[in-house]
Amino acid sequence: MSALTAPAPPQFQAPTPDELFNLPPIIPGVEWFTKPVLLAVLSAILVIGVTWAAFGNPKVVPRGVQNVVEYGYMFVRDQVARPFLGKDADRWMGLLLSLFFLVLVWNLSGVIPLAQFPVASHIAFPAVLAISIYVLKIYLGVKHQGGIGYFKNMMFPPGLPKFIYVLLAPIEFLSNMIIAPFTHAVRLFANMFAGHMLLAFFSMVGFWFLFEQLTPLGAPVGIIGVVMTIIFTAFEMFIQFLQAFLFAMLAAMYIGGALHPDH
Repeated sequence: MSALTAPAPPQFQAPTPDELFNLPPIIPGVEWFTKPVLLAVLSAILVIGVTWAAFGNPKVVPRGVQNVVEYGYMFVRDQVARPFLGKDADRWMGLLLSLFFLVLVWNLSGVIPLAQFPVASHIAFPAVLAISIYVLKIYLGVKHQGGIGYFKNMMFPPGLPKFIYVLLAPIEFLSNMIIAPFTHAVRLFANMFAGHMLLAFFSMVGFWFLFEQLTPLGAPVGIIGVVMTIIFTAFEMFIQFLQAFLFAMLAAMYIGGALHPDH
């Protein structure tokens, strides 16, 4: 009887984080050289190349690449640097512009054909940038405010009743020294991780029910999957831009707080 029983039709399996994020090495035996590492390197090369093409030999009347990149420069200057750094904004524009464009390209790689993987969805990449800003923040704070002055200004802001400091001081220390760098990295990572999971799920739904197992009942589900993939791709591109902006903005806020404790 078992020989006459028809095999059960294959069932749809939702993608798992292990399948999507634990990628094999590109070169056998070189375990660290995976797709995210390659995309991170290519992103850095792209950002360097585009900015070099734009500002390596700038024209008085910008055209082409220079014109496009200058819009990005003005956005970072006016919306990120100046609100938090004031007169020091121009001094830090190189760092902030590089952060913004690098994170943006990292994120957009998740919707670029063939790449289709957001680099920041691996926690190591945003963590390296966040730790770098964290170290820079402490260095600038100690340099401009002194070792004692930096932590005093952080934990004991003036103008409050003394008994408040019993609760406020440890909260400020925890917030600035532990929670801030942690959330700086995790906010970017979590958004890219979740967005990649959603896009992978809906695209697999569309592919499965329209191509792998096309049936009259499954076709509408597949169409919904395709429509949701398109909608979520557009939404994800907005989130990718927003997260690049927020990452650069927080970096400017931390640097500004180290340079000017009254901020």
